[in-house]
Amino acid sequence: MSTNVLLLGGGGREHAIAWKLAQSPRLGSLSSAPGNAGTAQYGENLAGLDENDGAAVVAAAARLREALAIVGPEAPLAAGVADALRAEGVPVFGPSQAAAKIESSKSFAKELMHDAGIETGHAATFDDPEAAMHYVRRFGGEHVVKADGLAAGKGVAVCDTPGEALAAIEAAMVGGVFGEAGARVLVEQRLRGPETSAHAFTDGTSVAHMPFSCDHKPVFDGDRGPNTGGMGVYSPPGWLAEEDARAIECEVTERAVAALSASGREYRGVLYPGMMMTADGPRVIEFNCRFGDPEAEALLPRLRSDLLEICEAVAHGRLADVKVEWSDEATVGVVMASGGYPGGYETGLPISGVGGSDYGVQVFLAGAQRDEAGVLRTAGGRVLCVVASGASLAEARATAYDRVRAISFEGAHYRTDIGAREGGMDGGA
Repeated sequence: MSTNVLLLGGGGREHAIAWKLAQSPRLGSLSSAPGNAGTAQYGENLAGLDENDGAAVVAAAARLREALAIVGPEAPLAAGVADALRAEGVPVFGPSQAAAKIESSKSFAKELMHDAGIETGHAATFDDPEAAMHYVRRFGGEHVVKADGLAAGKGVAVCDTPGEALAAIEAAMVGGVFGEAGARVLVEQRLRGPETSAHAFTDGTSVAHMPFSCDHKPVFDGDRGPNTGGMGVYSPPGWLAEEDARAIECEVTERAVAALSASGREYRGVLYPGMMMTADGPRVIEFNCRFGDPEAEALLPRLRSDLLEICEAVAHGRLADVKVEWSDEATVGVVMASGGYPGGYETGLPISGVGGSDYGVQVFLAGAQRDEAGVLRTAGGRVLCVVASGASLAEARATAYDRVRAISFEGAHYRTDIGAREGGMDGGA
């Protein structure tokens, strides 16, 4: 029996999800809202549907007779779209609004971690900018200033000096650069060490861990410049010790799932903590209530199991019945972005060189749409992500950059050092 799917979202993550779903013999129809030029290859795009409008999404699901809804981005989850669908009997891969608060409110996440004994950096939450600034002046040193709400992965300022922290508080709380998300901020102890993402499928009881991956947030090589939604990713991190990986899975992810369940916030979907490996051991930077983007693009090519079967099992609370298997291959994903991103940028520029997918290489489209003549054009900040698989990270990296150099659009920008932080690799591409 086939399953019809309504996929919410329109980024590279959703193209990767659609690509993987299309490999399932169980898939009936696939509708993506709003979708992009990538998801359109596998079904219908509902470009006019607001993914954050629960009533509209429920109406679309009823009209399309969708048997499963998969929510890609965090904003619809924070808006309670999964709750609206479940209330009408639609099975959903994605946590409830209450459970998604682990990402939509960093102060809530800190409280949950504290109560559950999950290691993280010390932090204080402020609604008043003067109080936040007084805290920084009192303690000095290095801080991280975070918007409490959702800011599309950009609401974090890593500050080397108290002056930088004061400026970040001013920008968020007084200048309103992150809108309502920055009306409340966390001023957090700055942690140091390599970072990794620890994704897992969970139905609120069972947990199936995914391979670890490493995102590159800053816009320029060498981790310089402002944070973005992510400029590239690789998997697995060769530097991560097995004992540390197991500690993250057991003492962070599984402990968080249990804590959410115990508080009446049953979690069904993908949960992933962003981790930093400090001199004192693993520490949580933040929790996310969905697949990372671009992490999904690097992880899903490694998934050997049927993604649709997994999503259905999660939605129905029977993940324990499904065997989730992964490839041993490495993957490297390089994001090609519009010139000026994460600031202002031009759209509507023609993209050349994308073509079809080669063996071991996928081009996942994000901010890209086709015009009436079928020409692929830029439509966002992060335009696409080139992902290559290989027997080694070095092989995957070389293949990815070969393909990146074949794609062009005016003002295209990409980092040349994705994956180069692994020992022994050349930083150039």
